[in-house]
Amino acid sequence: MDPDEIMVFGGSGSRKLVGRICEYLGVPVCAGEVLRFSEGNLFVRILENVRGRSVYLVQSTSFPANDNFMELLFWIDAFKRASAQSVTAVVPYFSYAKGDKKDEPRVSVRARVCADAIEAVGADRMVTMDLHAPQIQGFFKIPVDDLYALPALCDRVRQMGLHEPVVVAPDAGFVKKARKYAAYLGASLAIGNKERKGHDEHAEVVEIIGDVRGRAALIVDDFTLSGGTLVEAARSLVEHGASRVFAMVTHGVFAPGAIQRIDASPIERLLVTDTVETPPMEFSPKVEVVSVAALFGEAIRRIHGRESVSVLFPG
Repeated sequence: MDPDEIMVFGGSGSRKLVGRICEYLGVPVCAGEVLRFSEGNLFVRILENVRGRSVYLVQSTSFPANDNFMELLFWIDAFKRASAQSVTAVVPYFSYAKGDKKDEPRVSVRARVCADAIEAVGADRMVTMDLHAPQIQGFFKIPVDDLYALPALCDRVRQMGLHEPVVVAPDAGFVKKARKYAAYLGASLAIGNKERKGHDEHAEVVEIIGDVRGRAALIVDDFTLSGGTLVEAARSLVEHGASRVFAMVTHGVFAPGAIQRIDASPIERLLVTDTVETPPMEFSPKVEVVSVAALFGEAIRRIHGRESVSVLFPG
């Protein structure tokens, strides 16, 4: 094997995505195995010689989130103990990014705990996509590349041929990113005023700020779990006169019941990426998966070639 060839491994959480990434790069998926014992323990084994090599591990931390996160740590540790020169953790969906702050008494800052663990086992770099809170990059002492799904999702929207769509941020917290979507599409922007009263994954969209009457509305967000925010926003948009409603989110996490809520909503089509590929249910015809393998593949190629990754970030 060429010592300069990119070595890409895939964990249990990203078996399909790693194949697409390697297809983009023109390299094979490197061999490894995961064993699960009866009591729930995990065991990982590298089946390639990685001594002195730069390796890239693709592993999303989605269903089951805790198992996949622990597997991520075990892989990194195994590579370092096998004398890999560097290990880049490619984590398409970093699930604990939602725990980015201590916003009430006696709670854990879960994202910081996970960042410390990833560093402690020896990761040299991390590549992820659309962190729920971009400041999480500051939780790490190693470089973190937070890629955007925006180009892949917006290119698909352009193919749909929507006439003068209006981009809708479901709440004030997503306005900054929603502006980037609107600028990329050359569309106007509206904002949903959302109120969340507890941890029950239910949010109510109180009002829509902006003109959506007679327009095709496009709700954008970083992830959906229960589908509640998207559904409430879609209903509010229809009440405010939107002619059609579409949505696109980076991470389609989809807890049980989410697909049924979306199917019963005014949303005509929901675009998601393949950062999450292990949901506990089948997708409905309303849900379309857009691959971001080329974005991750290009990031890996540029990191490996010591080139700038900044060209992958839309202005």
